[in-house]
Amino acid sequence: MNILLLFFFGFFFSFVGSITPSMLNMTALKISLEKGRTAVNNYALGVSLVVIPQVIIAVILTKYIAENPTILETLEKFGIVIFILLSYYFYRESKKEKIKVDGIKRKETKPFLTGITLSALNMFSIPFFSGTAIALDAFNLFSFKYVLVLFFTLGSVIGTYYILFLYGKFAKKIQQKTGKLTKDINIILAILTGFVALFSLVKLLF
Repeated sequence: MNILLLFFFGFFFSFVGSITPSMLNMTALKISLEKGRTAVNNYALGVSLVVIPQVIIAVILTKYIAENPTILETLEKFGIVIFILLSYYFYRESKKEKIKVDGIKRKETKPFLTGITLSALNMFSIPFFSGTAIALDAFNLFSFKYVLVLFFTLGSVIGTYYILFLYGKFAKKIQQKTGKLTKDINIILAILTGFVALFSLVKLLF
C-alpha cells in the first residue's frame, strides 16, 4: 500500500467532508469575521489537533464496528445529545447578541481552546473516519499498518485544517455573497446543529 495514497485519501475525505456548512466551519467563519485571520488559524489548529486521536480511535474501532454495529449506534446517540445541547447554546448566544447593550464588554474566548472544545464535542467525527476506513478497506485501498495509519491521520489533519483555513481566508467574500446570512451566524449554527441532531435521530428510529 502506497504511503502517499493513504495520505491523499485522508486529506481528500476530511476536506470534502467539511466543505458543506457545519458547526466547525461556520464557527471558523464567525471567528474570522469577528477576530481576524490569526484567530481563525489558531481555531483551525485547535480543531485539527483533536482530529488526531479521533482518526486513530476510528481506525482502531473500525474492525469492531464492522462486526458490532451497536458501537456506532451508541456513538451516534451520544452525538445526538451533544448536538441538541450545542443547538440550544448557539440559540441562546444569538439572543444575547440581539439584546447586547453598547459599552458592555463581551467575554473573550480563546479561539484555540474553542477549536479544541468544539472538535472534541463533534462525536460524528469518529463514525465519519471509521466509515471512510471501512469503505476504503472494502476496495482494498486501506491498510491497518502503523506507519500507513499515521500518514492517513496526517492527511486527515491537514485536510481539516486547510478547509477551515479557507473558510477563514475567504470569510469576507462569503459574507458579501451571502449578505445578511453571516450576520445571524449563531442562529445558523443553532439550525445546523439542530438539523444534524434531528436527522441522526430519524436515522436511528427508521
